[in-house]
Amino acid sequence: MDNSLTPAQRAIVDFPLDAKIFLRGRAGAGKTTAAVQRSLQLLTSGAPAESVLILTPQRTLQTPYEEAILAAGFAGGQVTFATIGGLARRMCELYWPLISERAEFKNPDQPPIFLTLETAQYYMAHLVRPKLDEGFFESVTIDRNRLYSQIIDNLNKSAIVGFDYREIAERLSAAWTGDPAQRRVHMDAQACATMFREYCLENNLLDFSLQLDIFANLLWPEPMVRDHLTRTYRHLIYDNVEEDGPRAHDIVRERMADFQSTLLIYDEGAGYRYFLGGDPATGESLSDICDEVIEMNDSFVMSEYVEGLSNSLATAITRLPTDGVHGTFDITDIISARYYPELLDSIVAKIKELLSSSLFSPSEIVILAPYLSDALRFSITHRLEQAGIPWRSHRPSRSLRDEPASQALLTLAALAHPDWHVHPTRFDAAYAFMFALGTDLVRAQLLAEIVYRPKDLRLSTFDEIKPEMQERVTYALGERYTSLRNWLMFYREGDPLPLDHFLRKLFGEILSQPDFGFHNNLDAVKVAASLIESVQKFRFALDLTGLGDLLGLGREYLAMLQDGVIAAQYLESWKSESDDAVLIAPAHTFLMMNRPVTVQFWLDPGSNGWVERLAQPLTQPYVLSRGWDPARTWTDADEVQAETESLARLVRGLLSRCREKVYLAIADLGETGFEQRGTLLRAFQRVLQEAGEN
Repeated sequence: MDNSLTPAQRAIVDFPLDAKIFLRGRAGAGKTTAAVQRSLQLLTSGAPAESVLILTPQRTLQTPYEEAILAAGFAGGQVTFATIGGLARRMCELYWPLISERAEFKNPDQPPIFLTLETAQYYMAHLVRPKLDEGFFESVTIDRNRLYSQIIDNLNKSAIVGFDYREIAERLSAAWTGDPAQRRVHMDAQACATMFREYCLENNLLDFSLQLDIFANLLWPEPMVRDHLTRTYRHLIYDNVEEDGPRAHDIVRERMADFQSTLLIYDEGAGYRYFLGGDPATGESLSDICDEVIEMNDSFVMSEYVEGLSNSLATAITRLPTDGVHGTFDITDIISARYYPELLDSIVAKIKELLSSSLFSPSEIVILAPYLSDALRFSITHRLEQAGIPWRSHRPSRSLRDEPASQALLTLAALAHPDWHVHPTRFDAAYAFMFALGTDLVRAQLLAEIVYRPKDLRLSTFDEIKPEMQERVTYALGERYTSLRNWLMFYREGDPLPLDHFLRKLFGEILSQPDFGFHNNLDAVKVAASLIESVQKFRFALDLTGLGDLLGLGREYLAMLQDGVIAAQYLESWKSESDDAVLIAPAHTFLMMNRPVTVQFWLDPGSNGWVERLAQPLTQPYVLSRGWDPARTWTDADEVQAETESLARLVRGLLSRCREKVYLAIADLGETGFEQRGTLLRAFQRVLQEAGEN
């Protein structure tokens, strides 16, 4: 047992093994630490490991439990770690013969094909593209990948919230008060969602929404299934219930009496996944069916200064009084500059100063922005590299096509497969040479201009280059290019491999070798691993449907990336939290990583991006929620209230994960070159003004 536990945490651990506990409190109060120790106590007290179910709304939130149980080295069975979606998939797979015909699949005797986010978007794009040519979504001006993802999001919301997917357009249109033409967009989105669901039923495809619908509507009521779950899982630990959806809460509520013990953990003031269907209200209501409701509100993270700032800002944003101590914001914590590049220079200088004091390690510092554009990411990381400061960034929504490492790999894949009839431009080839061969863009571009012919994908030998040009390119680079070219030419002469096998072979035999670009670039290695996993899942899904041959799959994957289909969530990119590096991330992403830091830098507090929702013409997270009254319309007042509550929740969440200091980074002219006076900045100004008056 951990001797560092507080009396409140130890009380949670020592509750009888038949207790039903609802543990609530602010982030940083030590709830998860207590829950982890409770899981160990269950196992040491004789509960079989396979009888323990640890449920979270997101797989990455299971890490503290996985690490602690692994470190404890329990012999025997294994604890089950799951999300409600993962549990639904397991049950669909296990009981497929029971429900395949009742679910109206056209081929119930054939096995199911489970779709990832990527493959679901691929099939959605396959179905919707022809409709766009017919005039669907004429008034919508967003990227196609966002259009596909919003249709899928509507289907997911219907499953997570628990309404019929055929009601999507009706619900959206009933709440709409703007241009009547928008209702046509809702009808188009409904038609595409219905078409996608019918296509899935015809081809035994199960996306997330269909898995959850089948689990909740067909499998859950089955006595055989409930008996199996009851006998298998006797103890439940359910962390971050506020971030999960109503359907998950319904299932836990119905199942509560069947568990021998339960521990539900609820974060006060959270609900950051509302745009994914998270519902704090239905999560909080689970406290009604627990024997014990315990509160833990003493923060192990925030200093008194940060807590005071949190309370002051919450009051300034909502105009409502907040319980607890209020604090002032020291003016020296503001970093300001006239222009944006100067601001970034100042931020990096301040980070260097903090690190040189030896009081901080890089992993204790995070740079947060409302959005993290490619330009902003490059500008910050370039400066950090020049200053010798290790960094890492995380953007789950960033497409693999935007990663330089994956661009290089896929360009080389196209060069290795002339039968794809994909002809990278000279610049694409130069970029691939720069990244793969570990050189600068000038030499890489010079090399590409001389050796590469896009029309026939010809790659000349280095020996064919004139001696004076060889010297400019350098013989060392020429030697690496020759190794790469010989490898590609040899591959062309043999039988083609599946794309993921090709990438593994290319990476292992050439790109990861000393002096090549991937050898010491761990960030690029992680991207390569994610790309290979993505390709593999894509191949498995299409192989099972028989929709593509070996050559066609590689071509289709490249086309899919060009369409902007994003990569599924890869745990590797989240699990680098132990890296001793400055983190650069969007604010909401940092919240879902659920890790405290000592110092936070907030970029662009004057940007409206901190408060405004992304434009989503095909969906609406508040209207498609369980708490929304279908008889109401969504007004400007609703939007303002939602933005205010969202900003207050965001600020409290960020500060509850900050130990000591927040630096506001303000430029007179923002990243886009315009003066900014957003809600968050005005709230800070209010705090400063009130502090000056006192």
